[in-house]
Amino acid sequence: MKVFVAGATGAIGKQLVPRLVAAGHEVVGMTSKESNRALLDELGATPVVADALDPDQVAEAVDRARPDVIVHQLTAIPGRFDPRHLDRDFALTNRLRTEGTDHLLSAGQAMGVRRFVAQSVGAWSYVRSGGPVKSEEDPLDPAPAREMRELLAAIRHLEQAVLGARWTEGIVLRYGAFYGPGTSMAPGEESFELVRRHRFPLVGDGGGVWSFIHIADAAEATVAAVAHGSRGVYNVVDDEPAAVAEWLPALAKELGAKKPMRVPRFIGRLFAGEAGVVMMTDIRGASNAKAKRELAWRPAHPSWRQGFAAA
Repeated sequence: MKVFVAGATGAIGKQLVPRLVAAGHEVVGMTSKESNRALLDELGATPVVADALDPDQVAEAVDRARPDVIVHQLTAIPGRFDPRHLDRDFALTNRLRTEGTDHLLSAGQAMGVRRFVAQSVGAWSYVRSGGPVKSEEDPLDPAPAREMRELLAAIRHLEQAVLGARWTEGIVLRYGAFYGPGTSMAPGEESFELVRRHRFPLVGDGGGVWSFIHIADAAEATVAAVAHGSRGVYNVVDDEPAAVAEWLPALAKELGAKKPMRVPRFIGRLFAGEAGVVMMTDIRGASNAKAKRELAWRPAHPSWRQGFAAA
C-alpha cells in the first residue's frame, strides 16, 4: 500500500517509516522542514514539505501522494516543558491535534483514503476513578486538572473526528508513555537525567499508575494497524502498568541514582502544579489486551523493567 505519514521525522516517525518500508509499503513522509528531506530519503520515504496547519499545503501534499492510508503522527512536544503550564507549552501540539487533524481528514476524504490511523494518548487520559487499569471502553477523564484541560480537549477532538469519519476506516492508537531513542526517557535526556540527578521526587503516595511503551514497540503496533486494523480505539502499551511508587525507584536504581525523595502533595503542587500531582498520584493505566488480540501484536519489551534495563 501507499502510506502517507504526517509527522514522519518525529520520535515515532523515525521508527515507523523504515518499518513500513520493510513491510513492503511505499511511504511518503511529510515534514515541516526543508532540512529534513535528506533524513526522509535515508529512512526510505519520499519526502514532502508542508505546513500541517495550512489546509492548502496539506491538500496539495496528499493529492500528489494519492495514498491508500494516512498516518497522523503530528506533535510539537517541546524538549522541556513546565507541568504547571502544560496547555501553554503544548499549544502547538493542541493545534496539530485539532486543526491538523481536520486538514488531514479533509485531504484524505478528497482522495478517498481507505484507512486513517492517528496518534492519541493512553498514558494519562482515562477517568481517574474505579480500577487501576482501563480498557478502550472506559471513558476519558471528565474533569482533568486545570493545566490539562486544553490537552484533553484536543485529544477528544482528534478521536471524535477520526472515529466519526464514516468514509474511511478511522483508527485511534492511544500510546502509553514513550521511552527509548528520541524521547525524554532515554540516556542523557531530560527525564532520565532528572532521576539520575535526584531531582525527580516521589509525590504523595506515588499511586498514579503509568503504562509505558518503548518507541519501537509503538511503531510496530502502528505498522500492524496500517496493515489490518479495524475502525476503533487501541491502547498501545506494555504488559505491566505500574504505580509511580514502583517504577520510579526501580528506574533510579537502574541509573545508579539515589532513591527518590518523597514529598507531600502540597509541596509537589508548588513545583509541578496540579497536573504534575495528578500524574504522580491519580492517573490510571491501560490494558493492551485488545491490541494484542486484534492487531496480532506483541511488544518486544513486554515490561518497562526490561525496557529500562536495555536502555
